[in-house]
Amino acid sequence: MKPITVACLMCSAVLLGAVGVAQAQTIYRIVGADGKVTFSDKPPVTADQGKVASTGVGAKTDSTGSALPFELRQVVAKYPVVLYTTAKCGPCDAGRSFLTSRGVPFNERTVSTQEDRDYLQRLTGENSLPYLTIGGQKIKGLSDVEWTQYLDAAGYPKASVLPSSYKFAAATPLVTVQKAQAPGKTEEKPQAAQAEPSYQPPPPNPSNPAGITF
Repeated sequence: MKPITVACLMCSAVLLGAVGVAQAQTIYRIVGADGKVTFSDKPPVTADQGKVASTGVGAKTDSTGSALPFELRQVVAKYPVVLYTTAKCGPCDAGRSFLTSRGVPFNERTVSTQEDRDYLQRLTGENSLPYLTIGGQKIKGLSDVEWTQYLDAAGYPKASVLPSSYKFAAATPLVTVQKAQAPGKTEEKPQAAQAEPSYQPPPPNPSNPAGITF
């Protein structure tokens, strides 16, 4: 991906909506017996209501988040980083190494199945990897210059400040298919899909040298 200038970033930064990152809750993809797909924040009660696919969206950044330095913990809470990757992908490996070496806590979502690819398309509107989100910003492809600009603007330290005991979260599938609970005596209809909460950008930061709006 060709590096871009700060001026280009100022022109291209946009406010992103609900489909970017949902932090409040885990969303389930429910496939009913009739093949109908719905999305809900609650799994189905019975197996007859369909299989459950936890998308991973809404998961907490990392169980060790409380051990992060205070300032970094604040940045992670405001602008969580999620990296979407796939196997045998050189740029994906380079992107992972870039975030790790800089000391950026991130969640990694792997895309390997057709369900993963379908949900990636629904979630991001793209099917190429790697794909990075920083708060509400969505970045296609790998560019050290571009990723650095956005991370700097979000307030991530330029060099790692992670404690020596910190462990990065393990990568997880974008869509994890699970079996529903055993059917009970009384069937309940699946919960209707709920809209993901809109991303609420914080007030502009006058110290943002790149002029990027989150």
